[in-house]
Amino acid sequence: MRRLLKNPDDTAQVFTIVEALSGRSGERNLKKFRRTRFGAEVLSKRPSLLRTLRDRNALLDMPEGSLGRAYLRFVDEEGINADGLVDASETGSLRRAKQIEIDEDLELFADRMRDMHDLWHTVTGYKGDLLGEAALLAFSFAQTWNPGIGFIVSVALLRMGRFRAYGAQRLVLEGFTRGLKAAWLPAEDWEALLPLELGEVRRRLRVGKQPSYEPLRSWMVKDVPLAG
Repeated sequence: MRRLLKNPDDTAQVFTIVEALSGRSGERNLKKFRRTRFGAEVLSKRPSLLRTLRDRNALLDMPEGSLGRAYLRFVDEEGINADGLVDASETGSLRRAKQIEIDEDLELFADRMRDMHDLWHTVTGYKGDLLGEAALLAFSFAQTWNPGIGFIVSVALLRMGRFRAYGAQRLVLEGFTRGLKAAWLPAEDWEALLPLELGEVRRRLRVGKQPSYEPLRSWMVKDVPLAG
């Protein structure tokens, strides 16, 4: 956590914290995932969401206004790509560092959760700035009840008093509330949602309206405990 406080853009530290403090939340969410029709299909057919998100040409061929095109705009504006989270997760993984094997279904589910992170950014409307990442982590905590995510969000809230002018704490708390009200996003068929109009996807997923806020980038502040 001290490393994350020092460099809020060090996404690998987020993966380290979440993995270290996740307890049995991964197994619990996997059981919930397995009980859904789509979750059972994914575990049987084992499709790769990462492969889909890497295919820029296919995403560009989707209709203007679709989730797929909006996702591309998001990653291009943020200067990132689908492989960035893969690299950060591998760097920050304690399990991979110690070469600890886990259940194949759990690994598939964890990878899929990682790969849909920027899709969650796109549908919720949170940008990749410090406040947007914190709000999305709060949204994710409400969806998964992962103690590691909850820990980061709690520390963030305690340190965000200095950014009252940005409505920082309100934005994060609203992210948590939106996560409670939304459909359970881990079990959504993101591959099928990509060609659909973004507004329709938001209605289906019950994520609420896109928030209006002033992004806060890491270069604008120092010692801010938010990253993702």
